Amino acid sequence: MQYGICNLGIVPIRLEPSDTSEMVTQSLYGDFFKVLEQRKKWSRIRFAYDKYEGWIDNKQYLEIEEDSYKLLLKADIHLSKDLIEYVSDAEGNLYPIPLGSDLNGLQLLNHDFDGNRLVSKSLKSNILKTSFLYLNAPYLWGGKTPFGIDCSGFTQMVYKLNGHKLLRDASEQATQGEALSFIEESEPGDLAFFDNTEGHIVHVGIIMEDNYIIHAHGKVRIDRLDHSGIYNIEKNIHTHKLRVIKKII
Repeated sequence: MQYGICNLGIVPIRLEPSDTSEMVTQSLYGDFFKVLEQRKKWSRIRFAYDKYEGWIDNKQYLEIEEDSYKLLLKADIHLSKDLIEYVSDAEGNLYPIPLGSDLNGLQLLNHDFDGNRLVSKSLKSNILKTSFLYLNAPYLWGGKTPFGIDCSGFTQMVYKLNGHKLLRDASEQATQGEALSFIEESEPGDLAFFDNTEGHIVHVGIIMEDNYIIHAHGKVRIDRLDHSGIYNIEKNIHTHKLRVIKKII
């Protein structure tokens, strides 16, 4: 088994080993993973954080030893907390890294970082404060940063920045936590999931106070939430059908 770490800020992870293939997620700086299959130009990987799989360009990660991988698995929370920051190498070259980058691999990569860090879990009450850091970020399928993010990438990163793990896709996140019977039982920071006409869960958002929800739909936005689903006041329609509410924390 081979192992790797992302040494660049934001790297696309593809469905197939091709630059033109669909981006299914992103690898942020410091993300580490198992290399399941290696080809001449591409590698199929499985992230340590959420077990998500995809293809990464071989030029956009560095191989590490198994011992280093195991040490990273045991490491505590150590994330960048600003919208954009930089790490520098021994020659003084700067590498931009986005909000939520994992800093546990700094020594391994021989990089320096002097920005603000997150080093502990936060209370559930901090979830919404963190979510506002992504407000108005454009929707991007597979995205995980304030420069482009999808619905489950948004919820995963907000929870990650508070020290709590979520899986990658909305359908996977819906398997976590405790189901609630009514909206009235929910608290700010709980997750609401929505399905399509076939009954597949395709969307997720974070519940706010007073029957509002923050979610990524066109952009990270705030809409009304009722028993039917998400109501867009501007368009005067329900845009998503409510399936279940989950308490994760």
